[in-house]
Amino acid sequence: MTTRFPLIPALTALAFIIGGSSLPARTWTDAKSGKTLEAEFIGLKDGKLSLKRKDGKTFELELDRLSADDKAFAEKAAAAQPVGATDWPTWRGAARDGKSPDTGLAKEWPKDGPKLLWTFEKAGKGYSSPALVGGKIFLTGSRDKTAEILCLDAGGKELWSAPLGEDPEKGYNTGWGGGTRGAPTVSDGMVFAMSANGELACFNATDGKRIWSKDLVKDFGGAIPGWGYSESPLVDGDKVVVTPGGNQGAIVALDKKTGKELWRSKDLKDGAQYSSLIVAEVKGNRQYIQLFMNTLAGVNAENGEVLWKSAWPEGRTAVIPTPVYHEGSVYMTSGYGSGCKLVKIDGDKAEDVWENKVMKNHHGGVVLVDGHIYGFSDGGGLVCQELATGKQKWSQRGEGSQKGAVHYADGMLYCMDEEAGSVFLAEANSDRYIEHGRFEIPRQTKLREGTNGKIWTHPVVIGGKLYLRDQDLLFCYDVKP
Repeated sequence: MTTRFPLIPALTALAFIIGGSSLPARTWTDAKSGKTLEAEFIGLKDGKLSLKRKDGKTFELELDRLSADDKAFAEKAAAAQPVGATDWPTWRGAARDGKSPDTGLAKEWPKDGPKLLWTFEKAGKGYSSPALVGGKIFLTGSRDKTAEILCLDAGGKELWSAPLGEDPEKGYNTGWGGGTRGAPTVSDGMVFAMSANGELACFNATDGKRIWSKDLVKDFGGAIPGWGYSESPLVDGDKVVVTPGGNQGAIVALDKKTGKELWRSKDLKDGAQYSSLIVAEVKGNRQYIQLFMNTLAGVNAENGEVLWKSAWPEGRTAVIPTPVYHEGSVYMTSGYGSGCKLVKIDGDKAEDVWENKVMKNHHGGVVLVDGHIYGFSDGGGLVCQELATGKQKWSQRGEGSQKGAVHYADGMLYCMDEEAGSVFLAEANSDRYIEHGRFEIPRQTKLREGTNGKIWTHPVVIGGKLYLRDQDLLFCYDVKP
């Protein structure tokens, strides 16, 4: 009979899952007690072994507890794993912070850039970045006036597609391009996605079969923002949380399996903008944080009650970037000359720490690395800003570095210029700007012709691969050494 020995609680075990699969189950032996355990190898990191039991639950063990043979097996299996063996389940990653867990990536690019592995040419109209789970790629796009969720295999071959709803390119301003905006979110074998007109749907991630759907306007009293709903649905535990906006409750939580309404933030009546919700644990209390035109707010994750608000009178035209939470404080920024600020939150109180115009981020997002914010500021190029004080450390302006989106992986910034389609690699160095390579995507889409749209999809680095999108074109690059 197999006897289980004490286990370390699973905190980050899922971060080691490779493409949704693992090696066959084997018997692991405790070196001291001789007790054994049947489980599959998932990964090894920082001296901790991640395993999966027959019931599907994952957990961690200290590598030093195992027999010599088990140690050798684990180390060999870990060495054979691809770089960044993990998933990217939603907008800006699992933590919604724009930071990839990948390590061991190339620190310098050749003259022509990293190797292009494949190109998918039928992603349709839209700006959705991809989500990657279980070796599959999920994204949204509009094809033949239908908003769709698309599923590709790891090699860029379309496996299935399913309609989100009609997209006649009406009901929202398409002068900057039609199509879907938000990224899909994948959780527990389901994928959640939203159209620009506010149609929210849940699909089976295996075959694309629709499970349930809602309409943010008809069902929750929302109003389509000027450039269309752009939010990426937040999945937290058994809930999917979105922002219809409006007098009936700006934020709504639904049962992710059925779509049944769980609660609304009825005391929050701001109209929907273009930012996506984030999760924060503040002194043991879980909350959801959202940015509106003139309000930054936090609501109780259990019932949607408003916990705190912070005024943002600088908001104008459109408020887009996702806020960043860090150790009891929230950083926010928006463009059109607005600026940025840091807010300290404690219970039902929110206090401004500082506010300035060092960062005026339009929609390319910012990342927080070692106490510093990196992102493109309107008119300022790529900027490094100290989080604690708001002071600018440096800025880099010039051709190809004026405005775009930023992503972080393995000590480096992956920056996508919105004009030329150039991508450059720079150190996340708070002392000075140091670039380590630049290239342009092979070609730009023809779908933006006749519009003011640019290359606005955020880069994604995961599993040693860099994903870039320009409307119907999705490019996959190898960024391993």
